[in-house]
Amino acid sequence: MSEESHIVKKDGEIATGQVETTLNRLSDDQKEDILSNFESFKSYLGKRIQLGESIGLGEEKLAKIAQKVADYLAAHEEPRNREEKLLYELWKVGDEDQRHKLAHLLVRMVQADK
Repeated sequence: MSEESHIVKKDGEIATGQVETTLNRLSDDQKEDILSNFESFKSYLGKRIQLGESIGLGEEKLAKIAQKVADYLAAHEEPRNREEKLLYELWKVGDEDQRHKLAHLLVRMVQADK
């Protein structure tokens, strides 16, 4: 069973704790590889989006997961490049609705890179 299928409950809701558990399982080296440059981050996010799509998640569910991941990153990781710094700053000043819209844009951005 994939990580994404554990993150989405049977009722279709997003399991916040599972998002954090999944991200906490990454080693420091894995996190560094993913976050060291923006292209690596986009590639990782793109793979997760493709996996989510393959189990039938629509854009709204993908955006909710992306929002949970972004919340986690904003709380636990320092931006490692200027693109991540910009996303971090936008995340900090945005309200819940704006963050959700930004999560949708992140999903669409990596979908456009396919």
